[in-house]
Amino acid sequence: MERTILHVDCNKFYASVECLYRPEIRNKPVAVGGDPENRHGIILTKNEIASRYNISVGEPLWKAYQKCPDLVVVPPNYPLYMRFSALARRIYADYTDYIEPFGLDENWLDVTGCMMSGEEISQEIRRRVKEELGITVSIGVSFNKIFAKLGSDYKKPDAVTVISKNNYRDIVWPLPCSDLLMVGRSTTKKLNYYGINTIGDLANSDPTFLRSVFGKNGDMLHSFANGTESSPVRHIDDTVDVKSVGNSTTTPRDLVNNEDIKMVFRVLCESVATRLREQGLRGNVVTVWVRSNRLSSFTRQTKLKAHTDISTELLDAAMRLFTSNYNWAYPVRSLGVSVSGFDFEYEQFDLAGSVEQREKMERLETAIDTLKRRFGNYCITRACQMQDRELSRFNPHDEHVIHPVGYFG
Repeated sequence: MERTILHVDCNKFYASVECLYRPEIRNKPVAVGGDPENRHGIILTKNEIASRYNISVGEPLWKAYQKCPDLVVVPPNYPLYMRFSALARRIYADYTDYIEPFGLDENWLDVTGCMMSGEEISQEIRRRVKEELGITVSIGVSFNKIFAKLGSDYKKPDAVTVISKNNYRDIVWPLPCSDLLMVGRSTTKKLNYYGINTIGDLANSDPTFLRSVFGKNGDMLHSFANGTESSPVRHIDDTVDVKSVGNSTTTPRDLVNNEDIKMVFRVLCESVATRLREQGLRGNVVTVWVRSNRLSSFTRQTKLKAHTDISTELLDAAMRLFTSNYNWAYPVRSLGVSVSGFDFEYEQFDLAGSVEQREKMERLETAIDTLKRRFGNYCITRACQMQDRELSRFNPHDEHVIHPVGYFG
């Protein structure tokens, strides 16, 4: 039996929810973004009216204001978006138990074998979401996940597109390579260099050549373009193993010395350590991401002697990575830190008393976690963080809760 896969994409999700809850801004150009005064200021999403001004996702707020001085910018309300995401999935669950999220606003559904056709189910879901939630969705219907996602992007907003084995060459192959899932800016540039501009060009390329250029990813790209990718849609109860836990931030001002870096890294490491403890995880690989004010960036990682969920150990590792890899040619604008290499067992150091000391530090940080949950994130602060509240007074644990989902988990 041929599979029937849907990809449901909530149109302009954050902005749609905000306009639903704020009637006074529904007929205005609206964007959801950060705080421009603190320079956490990029466009996360925008409504259809704002799209007419060529405002793009990821664009700095100051640049968006230049295009549209009357732009209404509202801060993100992630708990509200998560609630709407869950309500949408309840609707999808009336048709199948195979629902795989791809971020908050996108889901794949496998409706193979249902009494109704994929297009009929899609039209019913589209109608119900609009009537019951007050937002719109675009849905792609196809025989695999890749083409279903292309279908949901093909016609927006509030639309259904069917991509079948009979018409995919007409619909999919003329599209630019960049429209294909997993084809980012760098891959697109390399494909274009070799004269591969459309998905059809990619589909008809020699797999051996693609493998020579992209390694094993060449086989993946060829499979995606030809519609032969056949990964299943996960069951709604399936869980995905966490591969890493991290946080990043764009700072309110440029960081100009190691003291600035350490202050921001400390907040990030405390957030990451808290999230590790909440999930019962310990990791031994620390990765840092650094971007200068010239927008050049790099990533470095190191392996620790022992698995840890202690913020001070993460901070020490992050600072070692930074100081050994950054020459201060330019000030720093953004920082990130993540932990991977998880294990549930402690690995003891050779030095006498080290395990006891680490357990004491973990108990102390766990106690701080409890205080912050009860009395708020800023109820207790390290004295060294009081020296520069501009850099240290942000809360990535509570504010940075939405994370992208990788296609391969």
